[in-house]
Amino acid sequence: MKKVFLIPGLLLCFVMGGIGQRLVDFVNPFIGTGGHGHTYPGATLPFGMVQVGPDNGTQGWDWSSGYNYADTSIAGFSHTHLSGTGIGDLCDISVMPMVGTPDTAIVRSGFAHSEERASPGFYGVRLRDFSVYAEMTASLRCAMHRYAFPASTSSTIRFNLGFAINSDKTTESYFRKIDDSTFVGYRFSTGWAKYQKVYFAVRLSKPVKSTTVFVDKKKREQAEYTGRDVLAYLNFDTKAGEAIMMKVGLSFADFEGAVESLNEIRTWDFNLVRRSAADLWERELRKLQINTADKKTKQIFYTSLYHTYLAPTIFSDRYGNYKGVKGEVYNGKMVLSVNSLWDTFRAANPLLTITQTEMVPSLVNSFLAFYDQYGYLPVWDLHFNETNTMTGYHAVPVVADAIMKNIRGFDYEKAYKAMRRSAMQNIRGTELYRNFGFIPADKMVESVTITQEYAYDDWCILQVAKKLKKYEDTASFTRRAGYWKNVYDEKTGFFRGRNTNGRWVRPFDPYEATIPSPYTEGNAWQHNFFVPHDVEGLRKIYSTPDGLENKLDSLFTVSSKMTGNTPPDVSGLIGQYAHGNEPSHHIAYMYSYLQKPWKTADRVREIMSKFYNNTPDGLVGNEDCGQMSAWYIFSAIGFYPVNPASGEYVFGSPLVDQCIILLPSGSTFRINVLDNSATNKYIQSITLNAKPYTKSFITHHDIMVGGILEIKMGSRPNPKFGITAIDGPASMSLAK
Repeated sequence: MKKVFLIPGLLLCFVMGGIGQRLVDFVNPFIGTGGHGHTYPGATLPFGMVQVGPDNGTQGWDWSSGYNYADTSIAGFSHTHLSGTGIGDLCDISVMPMVGTPDTAIVRSGFAHSEERASPGFYGVRLRDFSVYAEMTASLRCAMHRYAFPASTSSTIRFNLGFAINSDKTTESYFRKIDDSTFVGYRFSTGWAKYQKVYFAVRLSKPVKSTTVFVDKKKREQAEYTGRDVLAYLNFDTKAGEAIMMKVGLSFADFEGAVESLNEIRTWDFNLVRRSAADLWERELRKLQINTADKKTKQIFYTSLYHTYLAPTIFSDRYGNYKGVKGEVYNGKMVLSVNSLWDTFRAANPLLTITQTEMVPSLVNSFLAFYDQYGYLPVWDLHFNETNTMTGYHAVPVVADAIMKNIRGFDYEKAYKAMRRSAMQNIRGTELYRNFGFIPADKMVESVTITQEYAYDDWCILQVAKKLKKYEDTASFTRRAGYWKNVYDEKTGFFRGRNTNGRWVRPFDPYEATIPSPYTEGNAWQHNFFVPHDVEGLRKIYSTPDGLENKLDSLFTVSSKMTGNTPPDVSGLIGQYAHGNEPSHHIAYMYSYLQKPWKTADRVREIMSKFYNNTPDGLVGNEDCGQMSAWYIFSAIGFYPVNPASGEYVFGSPLVDQCIILLPSGSTFRINVLDNSATNKYIQSITLNAKPYTKSFITHHDIMVGGILEIKMGSRPNPKFGITAIDGPASMSLAK
């Protein structure tokens, strides 16, 4: 018998104890489904393999998840979705309850938001064109559907395995009847992820009357069906309001794993499964318990926390099997995929070291499995495909952060070897970076951003080299961590594109955000501050002591107009600060490195107020697999990881009155905020475990050992708090 692997900390059925209002009631999965948020409202569990929910069947950037709140029709309910990405894919195994058996590629039904419901682990909607009410819930690897049909002799559940709901293309699909209640199949496709394989198994609560299958638009009658475009109809006679239930299990390895996934749900009691899903979500949300009188803040906060649990996702089936980088089947205890690392390394991954500490080793081991199969750590892995999307090699700070925080459960030596291998590769411009000390703009686009980000990643490698006593590497990585200086132009005060001859790219317009350019999704203003490991070094390269502070002030006060063909990612503007995209996320906190924490407080409160709301368009930019939400969570409780691998969290301006963090040890870290209000936004003083605390940051260690942090607020800045460099966050150029 094959061994079935369960997920540490994630069990399907349990009963929540305790009293008080449930936190799941504050979660609104529709936040971010409108505008440019790119989230989905479907049913899933924390980090679940299955994300079952609606797709509009509309192509376009704002349908990257398959669904946008502005749409008026639904083309099916698929079982895999991306949360907040800027590129579309997945939406595999699309099903549609309907009346009739049309052979058309896409079938749509109108719907109304007034007849649509979503909550953690549940989604439901009435399909008006077919008079069907569709509901769905999920376990980790199995979806459960309940369809209430009208009275009809031609009720059907349609499986669309070929015609793409999103932007990928089917390469091969398969459907086979096992018996009148059981079916299996697969969908292979190519898109953003070049090689995808999804196997599924179906079990019905009611036997089918018959099946109708179209293969490449031709009706077929045979035992099994293979083609590029397979449409399979499961036909029923139904009475008015009759509910037919269906379980769909997934595996990314084989049919056997998909069938085993069905065993995660051993009941036909839909409401029980739905309650179990909600209970599991409740337990995970309770790891951060906030207190505030503002219901809106609670809704935004707990929806944000919910969003940070939607990625990465479980990729291995219950036997531990999964599709590897080159298509082979591998086995691992718990393997995770869908890592938007250019985004999540900044705050979403550091947040997981607090809220999901027990999962971090599995994440790092997944990176190392990818390294074993591919030769490098992943850049942006989607279903174990290297998409090579975005800049940097940002698995490095995630791995380094885990090592520096002493999180165990993976091989530190192997991890260091893998990090070093990424830095020594000869792809993605790293050889140019090593040879020139920067990426030449006449050799690669986005050269400034790449140089800055490689320098930061190399600083992360340096920290691990020191910890593991790899002294033969420390000199070279110390030098490389300072390469960001090679693209700084002191005459203009901006980081600029520089050619192989050493000359700056001309003409130069700091407001221009045209693609391609020396910057990734932005302009010189937005990319002028990414030196999170050495803010003191950045301050020193300005000609005056207050030059960096003045530059930060200008960022928030200059005109928001941009020139060139600005990408839609650049949104949420305050001056040229763009909160809708990740390169700006740490910037407001940089004032604390300059001993001006009250300026951080002003900007952080402004950003939380302007760019987060409890409405479908409540996210000002792409959610990006949890990063946009992680910024809010950290900021609302009072601090943020400016340098994500430093183990330091810089204080800002807490929005909530209290936060209790439930730690893996069973103890708690309690944050009490006194005299907090919209006007009392400035930190006056802090105590840690009843002792005066003068630092403008708190360490990961201080949080994880438990205790009480008390923050007293006031309406005016305290000119004595956070004003000494010795109490400020660490910088590479600042000896302590």
